Amino acid sequence: MSPILRAFYSLVSLVGLTIHSVSAADTPVEMTGSEGDGEITVGPEYKTDKDLTDLGAPKGKAFEFTMKLADSKIFRGDDKTLEPEKKAVRTERKISVYIPAAYKDGTPAPLLIIHDGPGPLNLVRNALDNLTISKEANRKLPAFIAIAVENGGNDGKNSQRGLEYDTMSDRLARFIAEEVLPAVLANPDIKAAYPKLAFTKNPWGHAVMGCSSGGAAALSMAWFRPDLFRRVIAYSGTFVDQQDDDAPEEAQFPLGAWEYHSSMKLIEKAEPKPLRIFTHVSENDNRASDPESTYHNWVMAGQRTSAALTAKGYHHRYVFSKATNHCDGNVFNHTLADTLVWLWRGYRGE
Repeated sequence: MSPILRAFYSLVSLVGLTIHSVSAADTPVEMTGSEGDGEITVGPEYKTDKDLTDLGAPKGKAFEFTMKLADSKIFRGDDKTLEPEKKAVRTERKISVYIPAAYKDGTPAPLLIIHDGPGPLNLVRNALDNLTISKEANRKLPAFIAIAVENGGNDGKNSQRGLEYDTMSDRLARFIAEEVLPAVLANPDIKAAYPKLAFTKNPWGHAVMGCSSGGAAALSMAWFRPDLFRRVIAYSGTFVDQQDDDAPEEAQFPLGAWEYHSSMKLIEKAEPKPLRIFTHVSENDNRASDPESTYHNWVMAGQRTSAALTAKGYHHRYVFSKATNHCDGNVFNHTLADTLVWLWRGYRGE
């Protein structure tokens, strides 16, 4: 990129304008600095961060509604890869929404999608209540709207959840952008409380988080659609071969999310994308009972994914937690507030 173009895109990011077309030649640059980037080890002792607890701050409003899978154009629950007689598919999914007290109706709001909803939504709610009104400039959150989306059911290959989360495509990103977000805006209870509710169109204002396959899904949403999502939290990410064997994506990515760090070197060989990425690995993160079972070693996969992101120069924060297991609650309680603060570093709105 020429110095002139680099300066232009830096300015675009600085003032918060939106670029929907992202190519290798014109990747926008986020002016955030490197504070908080790098590898961090936590444990083996853990405590809950006070900012993830109820400190008496003003509370926002919570909403919940359902979406029928049969009404979806993207995840109807009837894909040929599924085996519903073995792995049940939900008929509807819950959508849980939290709008913090600091949000002003009519302001284009940033948002955080949470996979496997409701998941850690209660922790996120407390973080929003406490840190949107923080007096510390370097420990403050924007008033983002948290949207926790329930998966379509079950787990692993040939399941609806596996289809949604482990498939190497933009399908989940499109589902969230084209179906879930409009459903939130159209919900009558939400509209009654916030008649002017709006989401920012700035992709730097669109974050996504998950754990296990939900963590892999968070990265894939941003990887395949950085024009829609640019901030990623992946705890205990399933960067292993868990994509359906009969999925069409197997032709291009035969080892599923393992390809992010495999001999294919997906991260290493791709042009840098405008992303900000948090990853985490637990010391005992779904270790295979067979140490030779390479494609099912979560620890190796997480470490190699982290190394690839760091080598490529991404704004990347990697946490390794000692004496913990897969999607360990102790890790969330100990780190999530810091993770959210780092994730939103540099966000300036529209």
